[in-house]
Amino acid sequence: MTDSAETTSSETVADSSQPVAASTPPSWTPEPSAQESALGAAAERPEIMVGGAFAGGLLLAMILKRLAR
Repeated sequence: MTDSAETTSSETVADSSQPVAASTPPSWTPEPSAQESALGAAAERPEIMVGGAFAGGLLLAMILKRLAR
């Protein structure tokens, strides 16, 4: 008899406490959040992200220019 063939009562209890997967999928799916839809759009059109970074850089430069006066 080997140690791997033996089961103890604590192992049996641990095995029975495993969650059970649902047998049927939910009847509805939640709407994607704004962040998920924005990431999907950015994945399809990366030029949107580049344009946003460019506009953000210009805005930051304008703010810093006014602060430097």
